[in-house]
Order: sequence, then structure tokens, then C-alpha cells
Amino acid sequence: MDAEQGRRRYDSLRRTTQALETRAEIARAARQLFESRGWADTTVREVAREAGVSVPTVYATYGNKTGLTRAVADSADLSADAPQMLAELEAAAADPERQLAAMAAYDRRLFERAGDVILLVREAGRSEPELATVYGDGRKRGDETRVQVFSSWPSGTLRTGLDLQTAVDVYAAICNIDVYTTLTTERGWTPDRIEEWWGQALVRELLSQTRRA
Repeated sequence: MDAEQGRRRYDSLRRTTQALETRAEIARAARQLFESRGWADTTVREVAREAGVSVPTVYATYGNKTGLTRAVADSADLSADAPQMLAELEAAAADPERQLAAMAAYDRRLFERAGDVILLVREAGRSEPELATVYGDGRKRGDETRVQVFSSWPSGTLRTGLDLQTAVDVYAAICNIDVYTTLTTERGWTPDRIEEWWGQALVRELLSQTRRA
């Protein structure tokens, strides 16, 4: 009886693992096709063929192409390792310069590992309102993180005359996918160089001279 229960338990685990592998394979195939063919020109049937599954399996797993794109976008966020950024922010709670460096490093990882997905979702959002919301939600999450971090700093940390919302806006103007893409594809910068420059620019533009002294 115990052996029978053990087999059933592992059978269930095996099915769960296989389902996760199928989800991951479908998402991988979708990302590859979206990147090579463009979102509008990629069909669910092509994704299914690339992933080696049936069309009904894709629909059962993600609902439709929009749902599939949302899943790809979610995987992009995970790829940047938000827990690492959180740990670095907490470790540098008394050091705004290090916290800015931690946020810049997260953005570098996000754009380096999933910049194609971000651009894809933004472009698809021009014709799909749900995906426009996905893109907008990602931007809002980034802003919320910066608000939480910047508002935790002692009075006088931000540059004179710079209010919280403007500081968030300045950060977004410096660290974004378009700046990253321009510097890597047109100017030949490495991700390391961009991350270093971001850290220096953020300190210069956001922190008071007293704080930087």
C-alpha cells in the first residue's frame, strides 16, 4: 500500500513537472518567433509547431496569443532577479549611492536579458490594449520601487529643489530601454559600461552635493 501511494505521489509530481516544462517550452518558442517574425505576424499555430505541441495545448495553457505574450513578459521580469535587487537595497539601506547602483544593476540585467521582450510588448500594445496595460504596469512597478526607496532617504538627501516625483522622472529618463538600446546597438557600449555610467549619472543628478561630498 505504501509503495502504491509512493508511485501515485511521484506520478503526480511527474505530471506537474511535465506541465511546467510544456509551459516553458511554449513560452520559449513564442519569444523566439515574436523576436524573429514580429508579434503581429506570428500565429498560435506557428508557436505550437515550434514548441512541438498541439494548437489546443497552447490555448489551454495560455488562453490566446495575448495571454501568451503576457506570460513571456512575466518571464522577462523574473529573468532580472528582483530578489537580488531587494537584498542589495536592504543591505545598503543607509547608503543612497549603493541603492542607486543596485537599481541600475537591476535595470541593466532586465534590459540585457529581456530587452527584446520589453520592446515587443510595447510595440504589440499599440494594437492590443491589454498588452499596452502590461507594458504600463511594468513601468508603474519600476516607479513604485523608486518612490519607496527615495522616500526612505533622510531629508536633504535629494538634490536641492528636487521633489520626489521629479526624482522618479529623472531616474526614468536616464535608465530606460531606449537609452540602453541606443548605447549598445548604435554606440557600441558594453552593458558593464552602461551600468557604471548610470550609477554615476544617477548620483550626480539625484543626490545633493552635501551627500556626494
